[in-house]
Amino acid sequence: MKKLLLLFLAIISFSCNQKEDDVSEKISLGDRNSISVFIDDKLWIGEIGDSIRKKFATPVDGLSVEEPLFTINQYPVQAFEGQMAKSRNVIYIKKESKNLFDITENQYAVPQNLVRISGNTTAIILGHLEKNAPNIIALIKQTETEESQKAIQKSVLDTKFIENKFKITLSVPKTFKKVLEKDKFVWLKKEIQSGNSSILIYEIPLHCIKHDDHAITHIVRMRDSIGGLYIRGTTENSQMVTEDSFSPYLQNIMLGGKKGYQTKGNWELKNDTMAGPFINYSIIDDKNKRIIVIEGFCYAPSAPQRDIMHELSSIIKTITFLK
Repeated sequence: MKKLLLLFLAIISFSCNQKEDDVSEKISLGDRNSISVFIDDKLWIGEIGDSIRKKFATPVDGLSVEEPLFTINQYPVQAFEGQMAKSRNVIYIKKESKNLFDITENQYAVPQNLVRISGNTTAIILGHLEKNAPNIIALIKQTETEESQKAIQKSVLDTKFIENKFKITLSVPKTFKKVLEKDKFVWLKKEIQSGNSSILIYEIPLHCIKHDDHAITHIVRMRDSIGGLYIRGTTENSQMVTEDSFSPYLQNIMLGGKKGYQTKGNWELKNDTMAGPFINYSIIDDKNKRIIVIEGFCYAPSAPQRDIMHELSSIIKTITFLK
């Protein structure tokens, strides 16, 4: 009887370990915001490669230093096997008689976006890229945001104070610490090797941002006012303001089930040398007659900023409004 019990436990243990191995074998690979492009060198150095670089490595809006939308790694088509086939975001292009555009999810790994494009002429392949690039970009962005949010959930800050103050929930990594809290304002900061990144959460009346052609002006005026109140440098009259050397980027959004605005641009400290990018979400909460503003910004003058800002945006997108 004892031997049977030991045999049974051994089988269960083997089964569980096998399941864990199966799961780990299916996990996709790749750095954040990267794409593996499998394409022959001859096509890569020609019009097709130029089109891919133009569409998927275009500079990110709102960064103080130019960085690509996605980091592109190119490989020959015959390299698409084994571990390479488990890349999270794949674009596979081949010139052949078959005319094909197809997106498959989770074929060789999870999560995975596998885009296959083929045609017997350069013009056909370019046509597929031109028509479908916006959808591919949106899909990859969504996947990368979800992956960042999964990482955040592994170790989250206790944000009960945010729930009590603003009646919202937000998933924030424990690496962020509260540095300032006022009546309708919270500032969270994370120290990084090359500087820091921050999240601001505050509430303003509905009338502060008018829904017209001048919305961007209202948002800049509002965030400069908040910067003047709470965010200052070490020198006199060195409050945070929106850098005015170029206009911020404005986009209408839906977040947390509510309409709002996403604004990207650069901030600076007046009479100081500190500056960096910001991303501001102003969410219209008609029910409670307010606008909830959540902004991420960073100071990282000697480091790439794209992925820092991506993390901040991913955190902000976890917002839910409590009933």
